[in-house]
Amino acid sequence: MAITIKSEREISLMREAGKILAEVHDKLAEIIAPGITTLDIDRKGAEFIHKAKCAPSFLNYEGYPASICVSVNDEVVHGIPTDKRRLEEGDIVSLDAGVIYKGYHSDAARTHAVGTISDEDAKLIEVTKQSFFEGIRMALPGNHLHDISSAVQKYAEGHGFSVVRDLVGHGIGSHLHEEPQIPNYKPVGRGPKLRPGMTLAIEPMVNAGDWKVWILEDDWTVVTRDGMNSAHYENTILITDGEPEILSLY
Repeated sequence: MAITIKSEREISLMREAGKILAEVHDKLAEIIAPGITTLDIDRKGAEFIHKAKCAPSFLNYEGYPASICVSVNDEVVHGIPTDKRRLEEGDIVSLDAGVIYKGYHSDAARTHAVGTISDEDAKLIEVTKQSFFEGIRMALPGNHLHDISSAVQKYAEGHGFSVVRDLVGHGIGSHLHEEPQIPNYKPVGRGPKLRPGMTLAIEPMVNAGDWKVWILEDDWTVVTRDGMNSAHYENTILITDGEPEILSLY
């Protein structure tokens, strides 16, 4: 599949999908507290999405069984919500979600503190978030895709963390995952040139320890190999004639 350039109509629909998703994330942030189960979070997220007359992008996507990916501590992404997992004081939890609005997707992730967390985990969350913003500073027409990747890697590693290499960001639009793939590290080559109308989901996944990960027996949950914590921050963005537009913030 080639990289699609979105029309004004498509961009308008994706703006609305992004706005709704931003509101869902804000509502989910308000319920994060010790004692809540990861299944509670998923059910609330699904409720918020349906109230907005949207559908969750993730539910049944390639067999994923929930609306919200809820990943705790050393879980990098794709954690499966369950009533057996209660958040505890000092945990960190990453919520990854998407919505479909009139056939178009948005995708965004946030990592939250559960109660009072360690200084190291607070730094991990903040550096992960800022690495996204460092990356999109390079999301300008005429630049190349891997300029974004390089900026994310440089910032995260410059603060003593590592970026996951086995998972990537992606193009997004009428499909949740479109071309191009967007690494969070600088691969060989420059990648495609950025053009106005491209819509991208940029999503740094940053580990406190080593970058290596593996997948649990559920075939979904990705965890750090060394058992150290991981954080995730993602937004859907639009390449414009000037500065990039973040569609999943308002």
